[in-house]
Amino acid sequence: MPDATRRSEQSRRAILDAALTLLAETDYAKMTIEAIAARAGVGKQTIYRWWRRKGEVILEALTGQATPVVLPDSGDLEADLREVVRATVAEFGDPRLSATTRALTVEMLSDDDLAGQVRDRLLRPQLDAVRDRLAVAREQGQIRTDADLGLVVELIFGPIFHRWLLSNGPLTPAYADGLVDHVLAAVRP
Repeated sequence: MPDATRRSEQSRRAILDAALTLLAETDYAKMTIEAIAARAGVGKQTIYRWWRRKGEVILEALTGQATPVVLPDSGDLEADLREVVRATVAEFGDPRLSATTRALTVEMLSDDDLAGQVRDRLLRPQLDAVRDRLAVAREQGQIRTDADLGLVVELIFGPIFHRWLLSNGPLTPAYADGLVDHVLAAVRP
């Protein structure tokens, strides 16, 4: 594992900023460690000292700019889920974000460590926030007391990922709303 204690914070920030800038300018697949190093003004060996591959640099850059996950809680679970699911569908529908997500997904298939990092640092906080919101809704009687909240989260987000991965239909607000309707129909008391 790279030695994080040897990092220069200034170099680290320059590398992560360069990665995000390049990601906005070019396709993920065309971005290289060499290009990130050149943009950041560091040697590529500096990057490899701290990260094993491009996917790890991008993951850290993305998680570093992420805001804490806070779900709406208006008291109306349906309205709150619509907001979250519409935002998720919009992210998957954004061509630039979609290309980056696809590239990271491909890398994750051959790198269990990267897959675990993506799961734990990027996905888990979001999914846990939805699960926590569902727990509040269950306490308020908005969903069945026997509902498996982990499974409900999978029922919400699994179809979005499936549709996106297979390009199996448009990712639209109407799709998001229909998904919420079907999930809630299955879990309401």
